[in-house]
Amino acid sequence: MWYAIVGEDRENSLADRLAARPAHVARLNALKDEGRLLLAGPFPAIDSDDPGPAGFTGSLIVAEFASLADAEAWAAADPYVAAGVYASVRVRPFRKVLP
Repeated sequence: MWYAIVGEDRENSLADRLAARPAHVARLNALKDEGRLLLAGPFPAIDSDDPGPAGFTGSLIVAEFASLADAEAWAAADPYVAAGVYASVRVRPFRKVLP
């Protein structure tokens, strides 16, 4: 089943986000290579593709896991969690309808 993982950044997390990004993206690429990643990306803090020093307010990942518990465990092991980038993470079942 698909699961939506929404991480909400803590304030002033940009430097930690940038430092942890290579490890974070490596895990996403592993999901992609396994055919289990539907989409992933950050929420810019301002209305811009490149928010610069304004940074980001969080991230959305939609990926396939065997269970909610597996999705939660994967999310808990994210480098952004370990680096303290995310103030909170929520995992919810997701049903893809379109396209």
